[in-house]
Amino acid sequence: MSKTKSDKIPHYELLYLISNQFSEDEVKPIKEKVHSLIAANQGRITLSQDLGKKRLAYPVKSYRYGYYNLAEFDMPGINLAALDRALRMTNEILRQQIVIKTVQTAEQIAEDKKIAAKIAARNVQEEKTAKEKSAAAAMPAREADKDKVDLKDLDEKLDKILETENLL
Repeated sequence: MSKTKSDKIPHYELLYLISNQFSEDEVKPIKEKVHSLIAANQGRITLSQDLGKKRLAYPVKSYRYGYYNLAEFDMPGINLAALDRALRMTNEILRQQIVIKTVQTAEQIAEDKKIAAKIAARNVQEEKTAKEKSAAAAMPAREADKDKVDLKDLDEKLDKILETENLL
């Protein structure tokens, strides 16, 4: 039995950042240019998502903001280097990253949603428990406030003690 690569075409995810020197209308032709680069390298786009304009964590080529875009596509692995090189040569794109993405089945997506719901429920429960603990910690302080004696009462008691003739 010989080991050969699968005939299945790999699925990739491309996240790229367009500089903010362009308006939102000028970004659309740049996205089309990226899509045509993918198609020129025998790629088939399965998802294209605009993630919007966001502030960058640090300046990239002196830009503080950029338009984030995500594209998922199927492409033969042999053409990936050519696509990466073409994207690097595109002046409008500040950064890009291509990663292999596993395609999830409907069952896996449903399972991920169940897990996310459980995590959200656990977080809500932990917040509720933390609030109850902080409220419980504050309760003894409130009870101690009830036991406090007024200064006038304390002065009166001290005066009575001092007025007595037999202190010892």
